[in-house]
Amino acid sequence: MADPQAPRVLVINSGSSSLKFQLLAPADGSVDATGIVERVGQDMGSAKITAGEQESTFQGPVPDHREAMRIVEQLVEEVGLSLSDERIRAVGHRVVQGGARYSEPVLIDEQVRWDINDLGKLAPLHNYAAVEGIDGATALLPDVPHVAVFDTAFFTALPEAASTYALNREFAERHRVKRYGAHGTSHQFVSEAVSAHLAADGRDVSDLRQIVLHLGNGASASAVRGGSPVETSMGLTPLEGLVMGTRTGDIDPSIYLHLHRQAGLSAEEIDTLLNRRSGMIGLCGMSDFRDITAAVEAGDETATLATDVYVHRLRKYLGSYSFVLGGLDVIAFTAGIGENVPMVRERLLTGLEGFGIELDLEANAARGAGARVISTPESRVLVMIVPTDEELSIARQAAEVARDAQG
Repeated sequence: MADPQAPRVLVINSGSSSLKFQLLAPADGSVDATGIVERVGQDMGSAKITAGEQESTFQGPVPDHREAMRIVEQLVEEVGLSLSDERIRAVGHRVVQGGARYSEPVLIDEQVRWDINDLGKLAPLHNYAAVEGIDGATALLPDVPHVAVFDTAFFTALPEAASTYALNREFAERHRVKRYGAHGTSHQFVSEAVSAHLAADGRDVSDLRQIVLHLGNGASASAVRGGSPVETSMGLTPLEGLVMGTRTGDIDPSIYLHLHRQAGLSAEEIDTLLNRRSGMIGLCGMSDFRDITAAVEAGDETATLATDVYVHRLRKYLGSYSFVLGGLDVIAFTAGIGENVPMVRERLLTGLEGFGIELDLEANAARGAGARVISTPESRVLVMIVPTDEELSIARQAAEVARDAQG
């Protein structure tokens, strides 16, 4: 049972048109309330909060993230809680892009806020929204430490050979073009959870070689050796890498020019096409893998091809990262698709017995909670499902920074 007097952290995730929030105790991960404000910036928005068995909703205009935070305050009060609760010791803000400047979570001051806004040039859909969320939250909670936790921080430790593009060096340095990665909070949380799981069984994890597959609507892969990242699939932006719900992932860069010259598309139209109208939804008209799985099982050829493309890209990364690591000890699946779609895991790993990967089909198909092994006892490579918890990770990092700041 959660300690009712334990310190709490409010976690804020401001997206381009949404604001997710969670109030939780970082010590044990217990959640007091969780919710979302949707359609921020539109004439008619909506919001919902869940706190145990209590629920409350909102319908109405949400012109910006400041108003979204006021709605959060209202909803929190409607379920019998309060943002003025003295147990709230910090507010943790998820910030997608920290550039090369931020490799650790940091207390937000005017300089940090300015930097986050400036780095919006590299992540315009995310960082500008994060600044608005920070402004709205600090207006409501001016006396509580606010901490930025950066999605790119984990990958600032990438080797230069992995983070450097073969682009003209002068242009790359001037325009800050390099591999920053994304989903770093999740990749760090999962890779550390895998190491802890194996260490508890007495295994030496000092040189553990693992591949983490964060498969959600946005998807990314990472190669982690001895707790440090050595490669990741997302690049300057989250567009690079795996096939995703609405994003292309890797494509020939000249396709951009081809679309401009031959189809007459503007830069904005190409950006929308690649980020919002491609990937699985562009291939088969669906991005939810529950729908895709049902369509594949029904014999839908378009959905089957889309799934084949998705899995083919995953296999390419799995193979290349195994060589980057010099071998492979663990494959960890996480996020919505990684944790909940057996079909993807089975199609990806079936036939790889020659590489020491043997999937237990019964364990793979079974529903379960918590971290669990889905490979056979004979498999040289351990295959695991490890639920990610980015909110808990953000809360713990924010609490630690707040404690240090307050002495």
